Amino acid sequence: MRKVELEKYVEDYIIEYQDAIYRLAYSYVRNVEDSLDIVQESIFKAFSSIDSLKEPQFIKTWFYRIVVNTSIDFIRKRKREVLVDDESLLYNDIGRIDIYEDIDLEKALNELPNNYRTIIILRYFEDLPLKEIASILGQNINTVKTNLYKGLKKLKININIGDKEVKNV
Repeated sequence: MRKVELEKYVEDYIIEYQDAIYRLAYSYVRNVEDSLDIVQESIFKAFSSIDSLKEPQFIKTWFYRIVVNTSIDFIRKRKREVLVDDESLLYNDIGRIDIYEDIDLEKALNELPNNYRTIIILRYFEDLPLKEIASILGQNINTVKTNLYKGLKKLKININIGDKEVKNV
């Protein structure tokens, strides 16, 4: 496939699957503006490295890898920053102290190491098969399976610990 045809193919793919691409970025940062920035940067990276797409039938895997890596890089850059939105400030400023910690899936997922969180998001939120996840992450499928089960175990422990804290209060 010539470069011009390949660029058109990538462009068509991005347009057709823009919602899934955005959803993947959003699953990492949980912020509309940051997700859009990640998608924009991913598109730039894709066109900058379009020569690395050797087989057009693997475009989904190739582009998801770019989005995942861009999202992880974004999180690393922002790791030291603590941002609080207006809604959270208003919610927490109710004049009384909430003794019950909110336990939810998003919080528990965010507490997981990146490698576990990435696999769980791709598997259960993007509904990708393990083989494709292994390809996106450049890992052996057995490594992906092991990290998936370890991540799920840690996720269960985090949620169970949270439940026990709530019940004991």
